[in-house]
Amino acid sequence: MALVTMILRFLPFMIFRDRETPEYINFLGKYLPYSIMGMLVVYCLKDVSITSSPFGIPELISVVLVAVLHFWKRNTLVSIVSGTVCYMLLIQVF
Repeated sequence: MALVTMILRFLPFMIFRDRETPEYINFLGKYLPYSIMGMLVVYCLKDVSITSSPFGIPELISVVLVAVLHFWKRNTLVSIVSGTVCYMLLIQVF
């Protein structure tokens, strides 16, 4: 598995070593991370029930905390860890 992972990581550099990177690869490199993060947010919130207790309040508070911290500090690690800790504490309370 380690060998396959290394090959997959190094393969783009070996393929595009001697020539210009195609425009669609640059496009994917620019926009795919944002798309994946959006899909992860949707996946994490897909089972939230707003019709039964606790009505999605822990999730809402945690998402708002992550967004505010990320815009304020511009540090992904701080915002994700803080949101995770906040969510874990809130689901123990509610």
